[in-house]
Amino acid sequence: MSTQILERPEQKEADTGPEMFHYVRKDKIAESAVMGTYVIALCGEKFPVTKAAKPGSPVCPKCKEVYDSWGE
Repeated sequence: MSTQILERPEQKEADTGPEMFHYVRKDKIAESAVMGTYVIALCGEKFPVTKAAKPGSPVCPKCKEVYDSWGE
């Protein structure tokens, strides 16, 4: 019996340009970060929260447009 080594091809995320952060419901952020549940951003994108945005981070233009349309 022989043993074969299978090489795994290098896996890399698609280069989508600079990482953008989305606006999501505040009460869902911690739950998603701890439990791994998905959140839905204002733009409609669904994803688990894995990182916290830092001041000055780029924001999704669609999320910003929706947020700004609500007024203050």
